[in-house]
Amino acid sequence: MPRFLRDLFKPLTLAGLLTLAAIGLSFTLTDSPYGPWRWIALAVFVAGFLAQREVPRRIDHALLVLQALLALALVWMEIRTGTTPVLTVIVVAMAARHWPRIAVWGLTLAMDVAIYVMLAHVADFGKPWLVVSLYGGFQAFAALTTHYAMEASRTRDALMHVNADLLATRALLADSARDAERLRLARELHDIAGHKLTAMRLNLRRLSGDPALAGHAELALVEQLSSELLGDIRNVVRSMRDDPGLSLETALRALAAPFPRPAFSVRIDPQVRIRDPHVAEVVLRMAQESLTNAARHADADHVRLHLSQHDDTLCVDIEDDGAAPAKLCEGNGIAGMRERLAALRGELELGRGARGGLRLTARLPA
Repeated sequence: MPRFLRDLFKPLTLAGLLTLAAIGLSFTLTDSPYGPWRWIALAVFVAGFLAQREVPRRIDHALLVLQALLALALVWMEIRTGTTPVLTVIVVAMAARHWPRIAVWGLTLAMDVAIYVMLAHVADFGKPWLVVSLYGGFQAFAALTTHYAMEASRTRDALMHVNADLLATRALLADSARDAERLRLARELHDIAGHKLTAMRLNLRRLSGDPALAGHAELALVEQLSSELLGDIRNVVRSMRDDPGLSLETALRALAAPFPRPAFSVRIDPQVRIRDPHVAEVVLRMAQESLTNAARHADADHVRLHLSQHDDTLCVDIEDDGAAPAKLCEGNGIAGMRERLAALRGELELGRGARGGLRLTARLPA
């Protein structure tokens, strides 16, 4: 489903659209001297409501101010309908998503004062302060609800990141523990079994030189078996000491497990060998930051990571299918990636992928 439709069918968006539809329906109940202007103002307000998630942050602030002015204009044009002040509740709820608390309360107070002045100039409108107080309560409720919902969302994201970090770190530690145990067993086999088998072979060779035992075929067979066993143990020790590197795939999949979206696919070429835990940590942090950006900013459905190695250079390619901005701006996350890579003499490149999303390409010593 396209991103626009997915946003359109979100519960809060649907609730807002139903409220705006009800306000538009109320326009048909009364005659107004402003004619089509009220419909034009409402249409522009709805367009701004739908465009809130699509525009940059600076335009978003200006759009909110415009919507506040449109809401007040509609209150003036439909002063007797009694439904248009609901638009100010919607404006306050949207402002509480990004604006500081003091700015939200300032906007709320300014709109309420303007509504009171408009109602007070209507000759037969009784108790305008009661209407303003009523809608002021709704505005405060909308602002507080939105504020706590945003705080809960940020806390949830932070816990999700910590959980993903712990899962990935646990996977790396388990892999490191397996490597350490494999090396310990290799040393034990080499130092103990290999030493005693060598001593046994020397003694067998000495016995085979004794004229009284030289003709025994069993003695020659035992010496041959001991030689083969020593060779087998050396081969086992050699294979156990062959360092395959840290297994990043398990850690990367554990990193993505807590995220419901986007889907995360990992492809690691067979020749990739990562032996330095600092390099493994940089790859994990790049994947974690890419998943966060794809989910929070690009609204991507898929993130793809490819690890390849050419000689002693490790290449990390991460691409999502979200909507990358026309002008790529580096935030704190990208700056953190560059700092980690620079500490390992690596470099980072940013660009747009074939699917229109963000593509990160990192190269660093393996």
